[in-house]
Amino acid sequence: MSGPVFSGSITALITPFRDGQVDEVAFTKFVEWQIAEGTDALVSCGTTGESPTLSHEEDMKVTALCVQTAKGRVPVIAGTGSNSTEEAIQLTRHAKEAGADAALVVTPYYNKPTQEGLYQHYKAIHDAVDIPIVIYNIPGRCIVDMSVQTMSRLAELPNIIGVKDATADLARPALTKAAIGEDFSQLSGEDATIVPFLAQGGHGCISVTSNVAPRLCADLHDAWKRRDFDRVAEVNSRLMPLHQALFVESNPAPVKFACSLLGYCENELRLPMISVAPETEGKVKAAMVHAGLLN
Repeated sequence: MSGPVFSGSITALITPFRDGQVDEVAFTKFVEWQIAEGTDALVSCGTTGESPTLSHEEDMKVTALCVQTAKGRVPVIAGTGSNSTEEAIQLTRHAKEAGADAALVVTPYYNKPTQEGLYQHYKAIHDAVDIPIVIYNIPGRCIVDMSVQTMSRLAELPNIIGVKDATADLARPALTKAAIGEDFSQLSGEDATIVPFLAQGGHGCISVTSNVAPRLCADLHDAWKRRDFDRVAEVNSRLMPLHQALFVESNPAPVKFACSLLGYCENELRLPMISVAPETEGKVKAAMVHAGLLN
């Protein structure tokens, strides 16, 4: 390869709902806005998209709609993970058929596989579907933590091309780069640590915050690429309170509320997720004002 496949500001898209159903009109409008604001790539049906409460039919519809709306202007990475390897293969096959550019596959949750189990899980998906795969390593939600050694083994497979690293371990990108090389896409899954993550060898961020502030998030990554560190620091300072406010309660409840304030969705989630408390609403609003997103 001649560099990482994915880099920059990548939005882990919300899935808008209206009266309990996927709001396809709102989703299409939201994707168009993200592209217009400079987002480098889109992730459909991740955790922020409430994938655990989407039916398989809805999951596939949202990914297909994302691909159709993007029309090749930016890459689409489809969330296709499961703690069942066969189910992950089925979802990944659909993503390939729908025209997604890659699949984001989360480490199996609840099962607590060994490192060898993790390797065999990803290898089975890799061997079954010819599509680039980004590993999603998020120990806080999945309990298991893929080691750098296991990731290095997987990176020897031609279609394992990167990682969404939500460990918040800022030594990890440097260690991964040393073990695998510069072409392996390292994408942070922790908005608040993006600047040090980039400094340690990362390439971008699969972001929650960019749902709300896509232009600012894109600006930060663009400034980093041109080594304008004064601009990086300025944008990072504006965004930091928002990064924190969007995780006062479990994602995606705060970001759904924030997007509703911007008029891009209803403040509607599916159980067991519920709307944020009034105190959290105040924190999100204040952070959006600080970032210049609300008056």
